[in-house]
Amino acid sequence: MTFAWDIRARVQFEGDAHVQEDSCGFNGPNAWIIDGATTLLEPIELPAASNPQWLAQQLSMSLAVGAADPQRQGVRAVLAAALAAVDAAATPLVGDERVRFPSAAISVARLNGQGVEIAGLADCTVVVRTDDGATHLVRAELADSRIPAEATDATRVELLKADRAVRNTPGRLWVARREPEAADHAHVIQLGRPELMVMASDGAWRAVDLGLVSGPEEFLARTATTLDALGLMHELRLHQAGIGEVADDATVLALAPGL
Repeated sequence: MTFAWDIRARVQFEGDAHVQEDSCGFNGPNAWIIDGATTLLEPIELPAASNPQWLAQQLSMSLAVGAADPQRQGVRAVLAAALAAVDAAATPLVGDERVRFPSAAISVARLNGQGVEIAGLADCTVVVRTDDGATHLVRAELADSRIPAEATDATRVELLKADRAVRNTPGRLWVARREPEAADHAHVIQLGRPELMVMASDGAWRAVDLGLVSGPEEFLARTATTLDALGLMHELRLHQAGIGEVADDATVLALAPGL
């Protein structure tokens, strides 16, 4: 049996503070969304407008090329193969540097005979309405949830840097970087057959955080078509400008299983 996605909407808005560092795509049974993390540690030199942009684009290309490989069974294997490809591409550029290497949140969804299997690292959000009418929210872990909310701005930056330095180590947050073994630490869930799936970066999910939509069901409804998704993201940008919030990159990818 052949599994493939059909596009419903793909909308990307660049943020205020840097170049576009989100990416998304789909090929065959697989779909993905990637949200590059803002550089906080001393940067390395990668051939792109920013290091997180290089990582997001490299991961997306690796997923697109390898998505149709029938030997890769399961979403963990797909994610691990993409991370291994990033590692191979990075080695001639930066050697074995890992701590200062850019990182990203990622979610990968793979259609199978039971429905859709989803793997996530960090805080991209996937909302799925299955054929039984239920709505499911899938997210691994908010990227900065371990930083105390009461920390002052200056202290928060130092805590964020310290947290970045120990990611992808036992007991810490695992993210998409260059270690294939990160796939072993991904949050993975199997859902039934999807009727509609929307993948969103945290910049797009701000529409929920800021109360422009009430939650996953309304977010799904308001991003199900290109016009609807454009309208919601435009509303989000107007609201952020009104409250003086620096807008992050916002990406929405809405898909349904092909017939």
